[in-house]
Amino acid sequence: MSHDIKKPSLIQAFIPIVFLIFFLTLNVLFFGDDTLSGANQMALIFASAIAGLIASRLGLEWKSIRKSIVKSINSAMPSILILFLIGSLAGTWMISGVVPAMIYYGLKILNPGIFLFASVVICSIVSLATGSSWSTIATIGIALIGIGSAMGINEGIVAGSIISGAYFGDKMSPMSDTTNLAPAVSGTDLFTHIRYMTLTTGPSMLITLIIFLIIGFTYNFDTVQTNMGEFSHVIETSFNVTPWLFLVPALLIFIIVMKAPPLPSLFAGTLLGGIFAVIFQPEIIHQITDIQGCYMLKSYIAVIKSMFGTVAITTQNEAVNELLTTNGMAGMLDTIWLIIAAMVFGGVMESAGLLIRITQSVIKFAKSTGSLVASTVATCVFFNITASDQYISIVVPGRMYFKAFRNMGLKPEVLSRTLEDAGTVTAPLIPWNTGGATQARILGVPTLSYLPFAFFNLISPFMSIFMAAFNIKIRRLAKDEPDKTLKEEDRKDY
Repeated sequence: MSHDIKKPSLIQAFIPIVFLIFFLTLNVLFFGDDTLSGANQMALIFASAIAGLIASRLGLEWKSIRKSIVKSINSAMPSILILFLIGSLAGTWMISGVVPAMIYYGLKILNPGIFLFASVVICSIVSLATGSSWSTIATIGIALIGIGSAMGINEGIVAGSIISGAYFGDKMSPMSDTTNLAPAVSGTDLFTHIRYMTLTTGPSMLITLIIFLIIGFTYNFDTVQTNMGEFSHVIETSFNVTPWLFLVPALLIFIIVMKAPPLPSLFAGTLLGGIFAVIFQPEIIHQITDIQGCYMLKSYIAVIKSMFGTVAITTQNEAVNELLTTNGMAGMLDTIWLIIAAMVFGGVMESAGLLIRITQSVIKFAKSTGSLVASTVATCVFFNITASDQYISIVVPGRMYFKAFRNMGLKPEVLSRTLEDAGTVTAPLIPWNTGGATQARILGVPTLSYLPFAFFNLISPFMSIFMAAFNIKIRRLAKDEPDKTLKEEDRKDY
C-alpha cells in the first residue's frame, strides 16, 4: 500500500533542529564536560524521534525511515572502523615507547616560544605527505599534546594548533579523500582544484601561523624549564628511549604514502608498535601484566591488552601518569556511540527531505557571487552540524549548488574550493560530527575547548566568502568557452 508523501514546510524542517539545540544546551548546563558519556547521544536520539514523528505525518512509512537510517550509519562505518584501529594503535605506540620518545625528543628540540608554530608546521607536513588528518592527529598529535602539557601550555591551544596543521595538510594533499571528492562532485580536475585552493588556503594558513607565533612569544612560561626537565627525566627512567623507535612512525608514513588503504595501514602500525614494545620495553611489559610466566606469554597479554583496554603506566609523577594512560579500542566506544546517534538523526532528517527543504530556501537568496559562495559555506556547515559527516557536507551541497554556480558563469573550481573551505575544515569543530568527536577523543581535549584556537579551520570559510565578495581571483567561464563540467547524468555516482 503506497502513501502520498507530502513535502515538509520550513517550520517542520526546523523543529527537530530547534529541539536538538535545546537538548544540547540542557546537557551543557547539567552535565558540563561529561556530555559525551551519553547525554549528547540521548539528545540526538530524542531529536531523531521528533524528526521521525514529522516524517510519519508527512506520509513516510517506517521501512523508508529505517532504510535511510541504515544508509546513513553505513556511510560512517569506515570512520568507525578507523576509530577502533586508532584506539589500538595509540595503545601499542604508548607501551612500545614510540609516543614517549616523541615527547622526550620534542622537549629536547622544541623551544617553548615557537612550539605552537612548530606544531602547525609539523602536522601540516605529515598530513600533506599522508593525506590523512586523522592519522596525523592520532600519531604526531598525541605526542605534541604531551609536549605541550610538559611546557604548561593550555591543552586547548595545543590541540588547536594540531587541528589547524593537520587539516591544512589534509585539505591540500592530492592523496586526501576529501581533496579528491570535492573536484569530482564539482566537475573539475584534482590539480586545478588544489592550485585554486592555494588562493584562499595560503592566506588562511599564513594568518594562523602569525597568530600562533604571537601566542607563543607572549605566553607565560614561568614553570616551563622545571616541568620539561622533570617530564624528560621521568620518561627516560621509565622507558628505553632510543631513536630506533622512530622506525615505527616512519614505516607507517611510508605505508600510507605508498597509497595503502587506511585500515590495513593503521593495523600495520598497531602491530609494529606491539613488536617494538616486546623488543625495547621489557620493563613496561612486566609492569602491565604483573603475572607469573614466560616473557613471551607476558608480551602477548600486554600487547593485546593495550590494543583493546586500559593501560596505565605508573611513574613517580602524576602529570606524566595521566599522559601515559591509554584506553585502546574500548576507549573509543563513547565516540562511536555518539557517531551512530548522529547518523541516526541525519538519516531521519534526510528521509523526510527536511535537510533539503532548509537548504533550498537558502539558495533563493543567492543573487551574487558573494552571496552564492556564502550560501554554499553556510550549507556545508549546516550539513556538518545536522548530518554529522564531512563527506555528506561536501557531496550534498555540491549537488545542490552545481547548477547555480554554472548558471552564474563560474568555473567548477570555484565550487570545489568552496566545498573544501567550508565542508572539510569545519567538521572537527562540531562536537557530535565524526570529525569533532574523533579528534576530541584522540587528543583527550573537548571539542569546545580547542574550537576557539583552531584558527585555520575558523578562518578558511570566512576567507572563501571574503574572496568571493570582493571578486578576488574568481574564475569565470568565457562567453564562448564550452562548459566542461560533468553532465548531471554523469554525476549521479558521486
